[in-house]
Amino acid sequence: MPVCEYTPEELAALMDYTLLKPDASEDEIRKLCFEAIDYGFCSVCVNPANVALATALLASSPVKVCSVVAFPLGASATEVKVFEARHCVYTGCDEIDIVADIAGLISGDYRAVEKELAAVVAGARDAGRKSGRDIIVKVIIETALLPAKVIPEASRIVVNAGADFVKTSTGFARPLGNVPSGATVEAVSLIKSAVGNAVGIKASGGIGSLEKSIALIRAGATRLGVSSGVKIIEELRSCC
Repeated sequence: MPVCEYTPEELAALMDYTLLKPDASEDEIRKLCFEAIDYGFCSVCVNPANVALATALLASSPVKVCSVVAFPLGASATEVKVFEARHCVYTGCDEIDIVADIAGLISGDYRAVEKELAAVVAGARDAGRKSGRDIIVKVIIETALLPAKVIPEASRIVVNAGADFVKTSTGFARPLGNVPSGATVEAVSLIKSAVGNAVGIKASGGIGSLEKSIALIRAGATRLGVSSGVKIIEELRSCC
């Protein structure tokens, strides 16, 4: 059993409460937002089609709205990624999670991947300035699919591109079968070794327990993407 290193409020403030399934209903988005307010999560992370609703529901709360770009494959054209990022910001997003060109990372085409990410980061930030908001940009490198030796280099590319966070995974890549993966202590440790304190680290993909949440934070994660946020916080309350 993990020690009580965090209060429920402190741990919730490190979580992006996430609902990215393709069949998420309006009622589910509403429930997500209301629970995020009640528990004090850092943000809700929703698909671009749900940003306007989430923005309206959270307008009077400190909970941020996060959305995803080129999700979950990362295989969109650069111009499409830039447009999608700008659109999310103009619709109300405070934070953007971009999926990097995974195939480009695996093949070692690092210069092209960095150039694309820099363009998307710049587009999101420009839209933020025009909207009067500072935008946080996270880049998903999909550690579930990357060879371990590529993870540090991919992480350094994210830093060079000007993003604020390296994020482990979409949670949709399941190379080991029907089990979400990507948010592992090993992956977070590799990212941390590469970036130090230069950027934040968001662990996401298969985080379903308090024990795993604490282990990932100990390894270096500064944000957690979770769909089981309420369950995890209630687990903390029951044991501490």
